[in-house]
Amino acid sequence: MNPQSTMDGGRRWLTTVGTNLPRTVVTIDDRVTADEAFRLAAAGTGLAWHGDFHAARNLLAAMSRRCGTAAGKPFRVQRDHRARRARILGRLLVPLDSGHVLPLRRGPDVREACTEVFGPSETASLVSLRELLGIVGAHEWRVKGVEIPALGAKIHPHHGVFSPVRGEYVDLVARTPLPAKELAFDIGTGTGVLAAVLAHRGVERVVATDNEPRALACARENFQRLGFTGIETRQSDVFPPGRAPLIVCNPPWLPARANTPLERAVYDPGSRMLKAFLDRLPRHLEPGGEAWLILSDLAELLGLRTRGELLTAFERSGLEVLGREDIRPRHPRADAREVTTLWRLTTRATPVPD
Repeated sequence: MNPQSTMDGGRRWLTTVGTNLPRTVVTIDDRVTADEAFRLAAAGTGLAWHGDFHAARNLLAAMSRRCGTAAGKPFRVQRDHRARRARILGRLLVPLDSGHVLPLRRGPDVREACTEVFGPSETASLVSLRELLGIVGAHEWRVKGVEIPALGAKIHPHHGVFSPVRGEYVDLVARTPLPAKELAFDIGTGTGVLAAVLAHRGVERVVATDNEPRALACARENFQRLGFTGIETRQSDVFPPGRAPLIVCNPPWLPARANTPLERAVYDPGSRMLKAFLDRLPRHLEPGGEAWLILSDLAELLGLRTRGELLTAFERSGLEVLGREDIRPRHPRADAREVTTLWRLTTRATPVPD
C-alpha cells in the first residue's frame, strides 16, 4: 500500500488509497455553503480548503449528511453508496507545507502521523481531509494501543493494518486446546496479534506471513514490544515453505470487492484468499495436525456465501472438520445475529481426487 503522488500547481498529491487528484481544483474557504460544496464535489471538482481547520471538519460533516443513507438496502447497494460517499467526501482537500505542517488556523500537529504514512517531506502537498483525519486517528491508536486480554498487554496497529478492536476471534485462538507446541504458522498475520497469542500460550516457534510489507513491519514492532523472540515474519501470499502441526488463518470474512487497501482485511473478492488457503493447506499441514480457520457467518447473513458452499470447499480440498468453537460478537456495531467460528480442520487420510 504505497502512497501515490502527482504534481499539481506546485503541491504534491498525497494518498494511500489510490485515488487521483481531481482534474479541476478550486480554492474555497468558510464563505462556501455546504450545498455548494456538495454540488461541486459530487460533480468531480476538488475543493482546496484555506481557512479554519474546525470549519473544514464541520463542512465535511455537513457534506456527509447530504450524501444520504442506504440503510436497509441490499448489501451491494450499501457498498455502492459508501463508495460514492467516499469519492465525494474525498474531494475536500487541505494543504500541507514542507515537513507535513498543516497551515490552517487551529490545525492540529499532524507531522508525526503523516511522516509514519508518507515518509519525510520537503515539499508542499495536498491531501484529502477525510484521509488526513483517518491518518491522525490511526496514529492515535498506534500510540495508545488496543488492549488484548488474552495477552495481558496491548497491540499497536499501524495505519492501513486492520486493528483487533473486535476481539472475539482472538479469544477463540486463546481458548482452543493446542494440538502441538513446537511450531505454528499464522497466515495473514496483520498486526501479529494471533501469532503473539500463540507464543504467549507456549508455542515455541511461530512463522507469521503476510503479503503487505506495512503489516509485517507492524507485526515485527509488536513482537519486539512484547518480547517474543521466537516469531519469524515472512512476506508471502499465503504459506511459508514447509509443514506445521498447527496452522492458523483469519482471512477476510466477506467475498466482495475491496474499495480501499484497508478493506482488503475485510473483503476477499471471489474468496480468493480463502480458496487458496484451503486448496494449499494439505501440502503444508503435518499429518494429524490441525488448521484453525476463523470465519464469521456474516457472509451467510448477507447472502454472499452459504454454509453449504463453505462445507463443500472443505470437502473439495480433502479436509474434514474435527470440531468448531463459536463465539458471539461483543462490539456494539456488530450484527447481533452474527457468530464467529474457529473451524478445526485436518486432512483426510485418503484425499479426494481432483
